[in-house]
Amino acid sequence: MKRKIGVVMDAISSIDFKKDSTLAMLWEAQDRGYEIFYFEQKDLFVRDGKSFGNAATLNVFRDEKKYFELSSKNILSLSELDVILMRKDPPFDQQYIYTTYILECAEKEGVLILNRPAALRDANEKFFTINFPDCCPPTLITRDKKLFREFLNEQREIICKPLEGMGGRSVFHLTESDINASVIYETLTQSGTQYMMLQRFIPEIKLGDKRIILINGEPIPFALARIPASGELRGNLVAGAKGVSQPLTEKDKWICEQVAPVLREKGLYFVGLDVIGNYLTEINVTSPTGIRQLDEQCNINISKIFFDFIESQSI
Repeated sequence: MKRKIGVVMDAISSIDFKKDSTLAMLWEAQDRGYEIFYFEQKDLFVRDGKSFGNAATLNVFRDEKKYFELSSKNILSLSELDVILMRKDPPFDQQYIYTTYILECAEKEGVLILNRPAALRDANEKFFTINFPDCCPPTLITRDKKLFREFLNEQREIICKPLEGMGGRSVFHLTESDINASVIYETLTQSGTQYMMLQRFIPEIKLGDKRIILINGEPIPFALARIPASGELRGNLVAGAKGVSQPLTEKDKWICEQVAPVLREKGLYFVGLDVIGNYLTEINVTSPTGIRQLDEQCNINISKIFFDFIESQSI
């Protein structure tokens, strides 16, 4: 009998054919003979405690001009699936949380969900780093202007960012004398009503913001160093950074060793760590990317490693 896999993602018509990591996972699933069912968040629902979705069967192709084909949608009990990949991009908003509740219903019905819904709720991609203070630069999460000012004066050069963002959006670089400091505080905290994260600026960003992929806590031996574009400080591919593969350093491996046991315990099976210099800055758990570039540059197949793990879970 064919294995059945569901994928929850943004509109497949909107993805980047050349870079999208979810597409690589779907190619691997199809190569292994899985029947693929496609969902967007709006397609999922619960009736009388049971989870369902308006599902379209999905075929994927390695052809940029026609890389997917969807059937018409039909209601499917999520319990009929063997595994579901939760690959919806942030923002991590209230609707995202409701989606994890629905997926948790499916999990209780015996479906393997990657990553686990409860862990997705618990592990905010920025806030989660506070569990590993020895790995991180000096960090403050606050909405208090006085604490913000004290941290800026203490560190002299910092990065400020919202807790729910992705792709380098609304990330600010501040120095002690910057006359825009108050405006940035007001913008990110919405005048003191929302939390933001502050971290000491790490000059090694010019060498790249390294993305390290871990599968069930085991790191891929190469990182994707996303080197900022000229005139930029953001090491994000969507902000124009260039991705260059690098072997993991001893410090990278040490950081992975500190984080891995907690990832396994929580059921965070596919994770992307962000490391700048010798410091962990974020733990990406929602829809980590970077595998296409690493596959191409290092002649590996990260999706194969991922699916070998999935199938080891007795699905």
